[in-house]
Amino acid sequence: MENQVLTPHVYWAQRHRELYLRVELSDVQNPAISITENVLHFKAQGHGAKGDNVYEFHLEFLDLVKPEPVYKLTQRQVNITVQKKVSQWWERLTKQEKRPLFLAPDFDRWLDESDAEMELRAKEEERLNKLRLESQGSPETLTSLKKGYLFMYNFVQFLGFSWIFVNMTVRFFILGKESFYDTFHTSADMMYFCQMLSAVETINAAIGVTKSPLMPCFIQLCGRNFILFIIFGTMEEMQNKAVVFFVFYSWSAVEIFRYPFYMLSCLDMDWKVLTWLRYTLWIPLYPLGCLAEAVSVIQSIPVFNETGRFSFTLPYPVKIKVRFSFFLQIYLIMLFLGLYINFRHLYKQRRRRYGQKKKKVH
Repeated sequence: MENQVLTPHVYWAQRHRELYLRVELSDVQNPAISITENVLHFKAQGHGAKGDNVYEFHLEFLDLVKPEPVYKLTQRQVNITVQKKVSQWWERLTKQEKRPLFLAPDFDRWLDESDAEMELRAKEEERLNKLRLESQGSPETLTSLKKGYLFMYNFVQFLGFSWIFVNMTVRFFILGKESFYDTFHTSADMMYFCQMLSAVETINAAIGVTKSPLMPCFIQLCGRNFILFIIFGTMEEMQNKAVVFFVFYSWSAVEIFRYPFYMLSCLDMDWKVLTWLRYTLWIPLYPLGCLAEAVSVIQSIPVFNETGRFSFTLPYPVKIKVRFSFFLQIYLIMLFLGLYINFRHLYKQRRRRYGQKKKKVH
């Protein structure tokens, strides 16, 4: 009896230059895959949802593609790559607006257009960096030096923030709430060192040593250093407040997992527990840290008003006294705006790492 011709499950994703199709067929034999008149034709013997059969489908693409598909057979599926004739983002895969029932998004490879653009830029930067390294010397040597430098930076930061975290934790268990009020005097020197050293991360992002986006790094650097050096560092009245404990504790709690993650990345190692903590703990800790920073700013406003520090009077003929507390109130708004930017960046990182349920798309 002749085998019935059936349609397999097909999943798709795209980049600006390419289309990816994943055909859910195992043990495929004699695949016939071609593109004629912008239509992909697929026919193969394999094991799919309806058992061993001949499976077949046709897809007319939304826009022009190159007529040479590249495919790779694995034990469980067929992976097909199709090159677009023009590098651009498609709103859907097929010319027909209604999505075929057998076609669905490949969420393992799916990216939004903005994410794909970031990936495209990252690949271009990687290509340019590779060309620059090849012109300057041995790529292997320079890569090893770069990894060694990044490993040592992350290791030093890990030691610094670990010292702060352990010191504060031990003092809390021994002294209880009393430890809140001398946090600055026992931990400030190490926090000064770590936060000044963190400027290296922004520089690395700016010159391309790391692929981290510059803006989130810069926002975190400026925000933390403003709290540390201006709010706490210049006002002795703020140094004995309990809020210092919560600010320092939230900062160090995030970093004692973030820096070891980057250390292992330099060694091309991935410890799943640490990776999950790095991409998850920020969800409660960043808002709590932001709230603690906001409380410290609010508590400092009457102190700055009373002392008049950093306040000034505009020159004649205006002669209006501008209190520093006015800028602190503006900073409070910027603080939560910065939290939104960093939260959005970290959320996108976590989504790329662990995936997310997507809306149905063509």
